[in-house]
Amino acid sequence: MRAAGCVFAEDEAALLLAAARTPDELAAMVARRAAGHPLEHVVGWAEFAGLRVAVDPGVFVPRRRTEFLVERATALARRYRRPLVVDLCCGTGALGAALVTALGGAADLYAADIDPAAVRCARRNVAPLGGRVHEGDLFAALPPGLRGRVDVLLANVPYVPTAEVPFLPAEARVHEAPAALDGGPDGLDVLRRVAAGAGGWLAPGGSLLFETSEAQAPEAARIAQAEGELAARVATCEDRYATVVIATRPAPTDRPAYAADRPRRRR
Repeated sequence: MRAAGCVFAEDEAALLLAAARTPDELAAMVARRAAGHPLEHVVGWAEFAGLRVAVDPGVFVPRRRTEFLVERATALARRYRRPLVVDLCCGTGALGAALVTALGGAADLYAADIDPAAVRCARRNVAPLGGRVHEGDLFAALPPGLRGRVDVLLANVPYVPTAEVPFLPAEARVHEAPAALDGGPDGLDVLRRVAAGAGGWLAPGGSLLFETSEAQAPEAARIAQAEGELAARVATCEDRYATVVIATRPAPTDRPAYAADRPRRRR
């Protein structure tokens, strides 16, 4: 493992030993890892937000930095008795699964991805939590009845500029779906589409959360405000090198004056 360039060779060897059921299976797993396959694809799972998330070959591996996004989403979701949560571009479904788990199961979860392999994998992770996974392109995959009702919208959109994809580590570039990595010329193409549709799917006061790079954050926040008419702010975690944009659909502040609200006339 060390000769193959694995930085944490001893730790990875211990995980492979624990995962393999036979010597032949261990040998095959070591060969795959030495050839550059992501460790998570080899053992079949990733640790994320305290969960062991199933990860199938070819599916985007959830990054530990994205736990920060889940933490921000959890803080927002706790305002609701039972929030309606959507995990868009869900990959393994790790974000939605982690959020619902943090809420003690008190949430209704829907997830969607355009990649059939990701959809199959996500179903294994979210079905035990009562979640439903749909296959399709962004909002087109979701049941129409969710429009205007989503309290927390997680969108782990790809944000690597196309020209930078060839410089990604081989584990990602070769073994993860290109659609989960390539965000277009400036890395923000998919975000533009999500932001443009988010306002129609969010409930008043509901929030869209997505990860981006520190350099992209100002433009990403501007897009959320301009395309989605959402109030956007940026949150960062230096320890995890994570940057998250939180964009909220304004809640109406004016309401009709009902009889009980009107001042009584003096006689």
